Amino acid sequence: MKIAIVNDMAMACEALRRVIDTRPDLELIWTAHDGEEAVLHAKTQHPDILLMDLRMPRMNGSEATARIMAEAPCAIIVVTANVQDNLDLVFEAMSSGALDAVSTPQLGRNGVLLGGNELLHKIDTVGSLIRTHRAPLAPSVADVPMPYEASSSILVIGASTGGPQAVATILGQLPENFAPGVAVVQHVDEQFAPGLADWLDTRCALEVRAAHDGAPMRRGTVWLAATNNHMVMEPDLTLHYHSQPLESHYRPSVDVFFKSVAHQPFERGCGVLLTGMGKDGAAGLKRLHEQGFRTYAQNEASCVVYGMPQAAHKLGAVDHLMPPEQIGRSILNFFAAKTA
Repeated sequence: MKIAIVNDMAMACEALRRVIDTRPDLELIWTAHDGEEAVLHAKTQHPDILLMDLRMPRMNGSEATARIMAEAPCAIIVVTANVQDNLDLVFEAMSSGALDAVSTPQLGRNGVLLGGNELLHKIDTVGSLIRTHRAPLAPSVADVPMPYEASSSILVIGASTGGPQAVATILGQLPENFAPGVAVVQHVDEQFAPGLADWLDTRCALEVRAAHDGAPMRRGTVWLAATNNHMVMEPDLTLHYHSQPLESHYRPSVDVFFKSVAHQPFERGCGVLLTGMGKDGAAGLKRLHEQGFRTYAQNEASCVVYGMPQAAHKLGAVDHLMPPEQIGRSILNFFAAKTA
């Protein structure tokens, strides 16, 4: 795979170069020292994966990500040294199309490289997504629908590339007294999940929290999947984390969560699948649809990447294709009509 580095710090560039050099299947094709330079390079020498720093002169990484995704799209991983100090920029970049984020590897004493394996794991994961992005859709394998009794209501949301802003737009339209429980699976590394929960919390009336193992569904709280294992819902409507399936490229997986929700006894529910590369969540949304959930997917015009919603639409899993602001309003109308 062809890799590009965007970073204004010489030591960070050297650490990233050394990580890339450990693998014969990775080739460094260019290095840029600010976002403006990166945009120009991306147009002429297209990388498979671009490693993007955040704070740089002339144009920061968030702005550069938005420009590159608009003018010369490629897979982008945010690589930054100070994650907690740059959360707004991290989630702005992810809203603009960055696939993931990871801490910058460090050169320790005697030139020992620290954190290289974490970056290589991200590169491999994103590489798998790139290779499978245009693969034919697998047919849905649906379980026999389970009968259920009326008990409660729920809203579940899945998102990936470009998802943070789309999720924020929907949650921002829900009032403080919104009755259904809410749970979100956004493809993000566990080290960034608490920061994403805090970021979303400032953008809506509901309380947004990183879901702990055993978290109960409750009114007024949005639970965000917060580990690199898969979040699932158990029959007592509590949230837990499972390592299986190990082979999933997506951790946490929207499909795994949606399918676990489909087995629970909800009287009414909504499932939402937002912008993202690949097809995670498509089969899970179809399962929810078969169980009587109202289902939504983000429309192509408003998506950073139309992969996941398109996959769901092709499976016949979607009741409504809409931009996020319309999805939020429709959800409110759906639950109001059901409870009136």
